[in-house]
Amino acid sequence: MLSRGRWPIGVCSWSLQTDVDGVAGAMKELGLEHVHLAIGPAAEDGGEAYLAAVSAQDWTITSTMIGFPQEDYATLDRIKETGGIVPDDSWEANCDLFMKALDATVALEVGQLSMHAGFLDHSDDAYARKFYDRIRCMADACADRNVTLLLETGQESAADLRRFMEEMDHAALAINFDPANMILYDKDNPIDAVRILSPWVKHVHVKDAVRTKTPGEWGAEVPWGDGEVGSEAFLGVLEEIGFDGALAIEREAGDQRIADVLTAVGRL
Repeated sequence: MLSRGRWPIGVCSWSLQTDVDGVAGAMKELGLEHVHLAIGPAAEDGGEAYLAAVSAQDWTITSTMIGFPQEDYATLDRIKETGGIVPDDSWEANCDLFMKALDATVALEVGQLSMHAGFLDHSDDAYARKFYDRIRCMADACADRNVTLLLETGQESAADLRRFMEEMDHAALAINFDPANMILYDKDNPIDAVRILSPWVKHVHVKDAVRTKTPGEWGAEVPWGDGEVGSEAFLGVLEEIGFDGALAIEREAGDQRIADVLTAVGRL
């Protein structure tokens, strides 16, 4: 097992842009045994075949991940409108998709399921109430199945997310911390943010980025260690907060994904 100290190193399966056999081959090439697994294919028609293919692998799945079909990352404004559980016209279908993803997660005997919840806004009471109620519904379902729901950091500040987590006060709710997202969305310094959110950080993405120079536009994702996260400082603060989960390398840009993941493995 490759690790950084006590933290196993894995990869996000969707970063490899291939099927289960392709992921297996890439993980063997990379020397990795741990994976943050895209669970969407298991929630679709024919999902049993995907589950069977995954079950045949000798992997440790640190968490599953579900995305939603209406999400549009073209601009910051578009993902604010379309992200996660927010759009009303997609809620019923997305809730059904989530429950199927939860079933698949349980079938694989995985204890964590991650997602992007969408834009968190405390300034609009009706919107916030809807957001809280929908997450509570999902977290309750996870609690009933002994699964922890991981919300990935993204569009909100660390202070806003901490407020949400404190007010929810839900035993089945935790955080998948992505340091690059704090930079890509032009929010907080990831070093400060992980301290603020430390009580809930149970899983971590290894991803790097540089901040935009044009407010309202995306930052740029770069290979781990080439951006503004500060690799050693970030790993140091994980040690400081007593993080005891997995490090899952995520690479969502560029045309040499395996090489970039391998670079991250080496730097870790």
